[in-house]
Amino acid sequence: MSSVPRRTVLGAAAAVSALAGLPATASAAPATPAANKPLALPGGGDLGPNVIVFDPSTAGIQAKLDQVFAQQETAQFGTGRYAFFFKPGTYSGLNAQLGFYTSIAGLGLSPDDTTINGDVTVDAGWFNGNATQNFWRSAENLALVPVSGTNRWAVAQAAPFRRMHVRGSLNLAPNGYGWASGGYIADSRIDGQVQPYSQQQWYTRDSAIGSWLNGVWNMVFSGVQGAPAQGFPNPVYTTLATTPVSREKPFLYLNGTEYRVFLPEKRTNASGVTWGNGTPRGTSLSLSQFYVAKPGVTAATLNQALTQGLHLLLTPGIYHLDQPIQVNRANTVVLGLGYATLVPDNGVTALKTADVDGVRLAGFLIDAGTVNSNTLLEVGPSGTTTDHSANPTTVQDVFVRIGGAGAGKATTSMVINNRHTIVDHTWLWRADHGTGIGWDTNRADYGLLVNGADVLATGLFVEHFNKYDVQWNGERGRTIFFQNEKAYDAPNQAAIQNGSIKGYAAYKVGDNVTVHEGWGLGSYCYYNVDPTIVQHNGFAAPNRSGVKFHDLLVVSLGGQGQYEHVINETGAATSGTSTVPSTVVSYP
Repeated sequence: MSSVPRRTVLGAAAAVSALAGLPATASAAPATPAANKPLALPGGGDLGPNVIVFDPSTAGIQAKLDQVFAQQETAQFGTGRYAFFFKPGTYSGLNAQLGFYTSIAGLGLSPDDTTINGDVTVDAGWFNGNATQNFWRSAENLALVPVSGTNRWAVAQAAPFRRMHVRGSLNLAPNGYGWASGGYIADSRIDGQVQPYSQQQWYTRDSAIGSWLNGVWNMVFSGVQGAPAQGFPNPVYTTLATTPVSREKPFLYLNGTEYRVFLPEKRTNASGVTWGNGTPRGTSLSLSQFYVAKPGVTAATLNQALTQGLHLLLTPGIYHLDQPIQVNRANTVVLGLGYATLVPDNGVTALKTADVDGVRLAGFLIDAGTVNSNTLLEVGPSGTTTDHSANPTTVQDVFVRIGGAGAGKATTSMVINNRHTIVDHTWLWRADHGTGIGWDTNRADYGLLVNGADVLATGLFVEHFNKYDVQWNGERGRTIFFQNEKAYDAPNQAAIQNGSIKGYAAYKVGDNVTVHEGWGLGSYCYYNVDPTIVQHNGFAAPNRSGVKFHDLLVVSLGGQGQYEHVINETGAATSGTSTVPSTVVSYP
């Protein structure tokens, strides 16, 4: 989005080899020096300087929160990364203002184990009341009792609100009701009213709310108790009673004095929160089963840890990779804290998984390097058809950025080859502002490429790619909520021409796909370099009965470019400068 349009533990000793059965006259070959064999890496350990842990007796909590906020409030492309954790108990008189690359979370098994009598606030004073750039921050696993009765959470993309209990209401708009461009809530309970006000679009999943105030363009709910009734396009609500498949994000918690990572179980036809009645359902891992990574570690070390059978916990910071992180073992967890950021150098892919069950990737940012990477994240090898329905891979709060913090390039951001993968909340962003931006400077043709069958996306945000933002080739794909902007910076009509078609659709279903379904999808254009550019449609798909879409919209932002149709040849053209959506309720 941009303001422009609207907006030790386990030490290991060297093994001693014994030679047996050799003839008395034989001499043994010299043993390989122990130094030539890497020592086993330890599991567990401290969480590093940028994980800041409080308990109710900690002095100066507010001062520490304020210190980090002062550093991070405007550091949109800075290098600081922080995670605040609160041990179970009650805290009072706090206002945790969250800036860029800052996460806050409780360390209980339930949000109600950690109560803040106070607020966790995101506002937009740093940007003159415009919340459209409030990216890369999160709140998880806390109960809040807001001072005024209402907590303010005025965020944009890549700012999840997960596993939260607000004992009051939740205001999603900045002070002054300035521009706000959409966000994500999951596994949360808001006792009072959710108040979007100026938020243009929003996705809420598997939660419970007292009520919902309003909608602007596209408000989508799945498995939300208390959600407003289906009404699109007036009111702009897309409401599904349940989420087909979901599995909540892994989270760090304390069992006494031991850190563990909880792995929530998979749910089907889910509704409401996972933590409402006693201990949540799932399994847990001791921190000693994780390699606790610190910035500066090499990709080779991370891969050695994985080969040893350890999981990865990425503490806050920036990690440069000269080879891919390779996840080959089923049920491996790669969990980032405080927006740990992976930067692939020399054109490598940041992370790849094998064709295995149950991998969990969560809570990290991939920032494209200056040498073009063919891909940045690959889930599974090309051509796989293995059934993973019983134990899918989940990709949650994994975000991708190309440009903005400096020139970066990647042909395709995220490739999903494994069947049954769940992509739950991602923002794939080719930067439209910051440094190292330009039509060819931060070239990135494709955002999400789905080749695997039976893939589900819940909360899909993909913006500004040079060609297709989403290309979906796998059968039986489903998307619940999609938010998109086409690339602002196309120099002219010829630059986006797709053969005989004017522009690349934001969301393209492959021509050979026979079954696909989507609910609550929006695409917006703002061709500010050449406002005369025409985009043929926002969505393109085979015209067959098994390919179904519900509640689609396209919007021209202030008349900077226009759409001829919504999907294929269906849906009215946008026109003028009034920023009024053109909608299609059902297709075909």
